[in-house]
Amino acid sequence: MTGPLLSVEDLHAGYAKGIDVLHGVTLQVARGSLTLVIGPNGAGKSTLLKVLFGFLEPHRGRIRFGDAPLGGLDPHAVKALGIGYVPQEINIFPLLTVEENLRMGGFVERRREPAGALSGGQARMLSVAREMMASPALLLVDEPTAGLAPGLVDQVYELLQTARRSIGATVLLVDQNVEDAIRQADHVYMLDLGRVRAEGPARDFPFERASALFREALLG
Repeated sequence: MTGPLLSVEDLHAGYAKGIDVLHGVTLQVARGSLTLVIGPNGAGKSTLLKVLFGFLEPHRGRIRFGDAPLGGLDPHAVKALGIGYVPQEINIFPLLTVEENLRMGGFVERRREPAGALSGGQARMLSVAREMMASPALLLVDEPTAGLAPGLVDQVYELLQTARRSIGATVLLVDQNVEDAIRQADHVYMLDLGRVRAEGPARDFPFERASALFREALLG
């Protein structure tokens, strides 16, 4: 099948009727890619993922997942289409064991411990790995490296790359860790005040350019 796995066209959305956080966002996610969305706080990055997964209804615009329209579907219907979502908040059941959370071969050495005993980085990796269980075609990942030490950051990124290699997942990643995340990406979109300010192949976003774009956005 040709064409992007995910296409978003002129998307307007927000948390209250008549008040938009996203103002005409248009983007495409190529099959098999890791597409990165960056931008300052309040740019609309997490809002975009929530709309894509069905937590928020778009006010206007079009979303397509392959040939299927996506906008307005409930989260369970979005997941049934083959889309996984890892929220920014650690998303595990802390009183269950890792094995019960995961039901797969990873984390074998700690699989019978309560998941609440995991470190922040381990819990984030468990959240990602749990979404991998369903072999999603598209994995939406929101700020997986927030607050983690550099060594754990590397492990989280490696797990995302494993998702691409082992189950063929396409990844749409929102991350504030711009310098490291760009190294993982194939394509980059920068949002600012709910609009796409810049986009292109990751090679066109050296850290110096990304920093300059952030400064411009913060200075208005």
